Amino acid sequence: MKKSCQTKPEKRWNLTPVSQLNSHQKNHKRATSIGRLAAGWMILQTFFLATPVLAQQKLKNDLSYSQFLEKLEQDQVTKVELDDTTNQASVTLKGQSKEDSPKQVVLFDQNQDLIPKIRAKNVDLSLKTSIDRSQTVGVLLNLLIFFVLLSGLIMIVRRSASASGQALNFGRSKAKFQMEAKTGIQFNDVAGIEEAKEELQEVVTFLKEPEKFTAVGAKIPRGVLLVGPPGTGKTLLAKAIAGEAGVPFFSISGSEFVEMFVGVGASRVRDLFKKAKENAPCLVFIDEIDAVGRQRGAGIGGGNDEREQTLNQLLTEMDGFEGNSGIIVIAATNRPDVLDQALMRPGRFDRQVIVDYPDLQGRLGILEVHARGKKIAAEVSLETIARRTPGFSGADLANLLNEAAILTARRHKEAVTMLEINDAVDRIVAGMEGIPLVDSKAKKLTAYHEIGHAIVATMMPSHDPVEKVTIIPRGGAGGLTWFTPDEEMGLETKSKIIAKITSALGGRAAEEVVFGQDEITQGAGQDIQVLTSLARKMVTKFGMSDLGPLALEGQEQPVFLGGDSGGRNEYSEEVASQIDVRIRNIALDCYAKAKNIISENRLAVDRIVDLLIEKETIEGKEFRELLAKFSPVYASEQKTDKIHSLLKK
Repeated sequence: MKKSCQTKPEKRWNLTPVSQLNSHQKNHKRATSIGRLAAGWMILQTFFLATPVLAQQKLKNDLSYSQFLEKLEQDQVTKVELDDTTNQASVTLKGQSKEDSPKQVVLFDQNQDLIPKIRAKNVDLSLKTSIDRSQTVGVLLNLLIFFVLLSGLIMIVRRSASASGQALNFGRSKAKFQMEAKTGIQFNDVAGIEEAKEELQEVVTFLKEPEKFTAVGAKIPRGVLLVGPPGTGKTLLAKAIAGEAGVPFFSISGSEFVEMFVGVGASRVRDLFKKAKENAPCLVFIDEIDAVGRQRGAGIGGGNDEREQTLNQLLTEMDGFEGNSGIIVIAATNRPDVLDQALMRPGRFDRQVIVDYPDLQGRLGILEVHARGKKIAAEVSLETIARRTPGFSGADLANLLNEAAILTARRHKEAVTMLEINDAVDRIVAGMEGIPLVDSKAKKLTAYHEIGHAIVATMMPSHDPVEKVTIIPRGGAGGLTWFTPDEEMGLETKSKIIAKITSALGGRAAEEVVFGQDEITQGAGQDIQVLTSLARKMVTKFGMSDLGPLALEGQEQPVFLGGDSGGRNEYSEEVASQIDVRIRNIALDCYAKAKNIISENRLAVDRIVDLLIEKETIEGKEFRELLAKFSPVYASEQKTDKIHSLLKK
């Protein structure tokens, strides 16, 4: 048998932009509401025109027709006035005073016997004709409906014209333009990043005094890329440049270029640089440029997408066939690794300015800037705060002083003291303070765990000193031990990494030594994750094992940057097993060392735990004094260190 083949009709899809569909839906809803309004007016008009008399009767009727005939038969009617227009009768009864208005009676359409009856009773009868306004009311209502419909039509036309105008302006740049950006921020308001300020000060001088550089053949840089972690002051630097330069300033975010419609981003780039060329020399600041400047053709699917077309247009405008003389592009990003290589080359971004975390002097300068508008007590030392906050960015330090000011206002104090500063640091580092634990086994376990961290870290020569030990819950932790480095964060030695791993295992070691293997808790889960990561990096990245100085694991590249999605290892299975053995050996050796330290200082552990349960928080200086008092090993080490320091002097 032959199967009959039928060809399905081809489906044709009419693709309409979402914004156009929305505008059509809005216009349809608006027209529907206007139609309902018009229908309501027509019904209202019909009601008033068709029954104008009935509307008045319900309000003014005093006598029914039968009552009127009954009064007439009883000779109680003295006067009747008939109205042909309204078909009503005004009746005056006997005994009715002149001040009372006549009674109104609605008559039937055919009243042939009524007049003879009235005359038979010798009642005063008269006729009148009132003015008929029904036609006038009908004309006015029709005119009102006409004006309502006309107004709705004008509204729809205007909205349509506005929508079409927005469609024409869709490809225009959304950059904010200022002839002289009065941001209120100068270079004096930026602290902690002096090297970056010096680089950008040259850009400002280039704009103000170009002859100083052109005299020796120097050309104005086309682009400056600000690279640094979040919160280090990249956008603040751009505001300072805008405030110092005194030239036209365009500012836009990288995400404002890209839209869902193809070609819009590239059109906005063209429009931005067209406006910039008309106002050259000028500055163009693009914040978060990684939103539009990611590597092209990377990831699954690759492609010819809208973002890549926008990036291609940006590359052409910055350094294409025509060039952009007189325009300096300043861009900021915290993800330089995702940017396209063509965007990073000289000629487009001639300079890359690193805006890194501030050092001690930088933090002190930032604190001085942000402390200007706050009431700080005289005993507060900004240098002490700067020493306690290594690794804080400019945004973190600003937030620190603001949190301290909020705590001061909450506690009804007149000035910020060190107590508020310390509480603000604790809140930023560890989170909001929770409810203290009640006296129980959990509180005792937490105290031993935290003292284990603190004692092991203090007994390790290369570890950072203890800043504070507390068993008050903060964030998601039941207790915390803080460490403050003596020096700025930089290169770390193998002995320091080993000391960190040993200190991380100090809490678990204290639990096992004091309570036994069966009473260890899950409180060391986060510590074990951290030490495992450090041990793996020692073996696979830092070359700190007997496998040799080999980088067995490289930088993990995400799939969208062209990274391998298959999870392929860069070493054999035999090497993988050796890596696992080395990582395990590092962890076990450090754990044995931590248990040995706890066992040797068991008396100090018990005594300090009792004090910690009572006080709930012990400062670092007090902790070291207690350890020197109860631990002969630590006391002898301290004496030896003092002797060595004196001999060196």
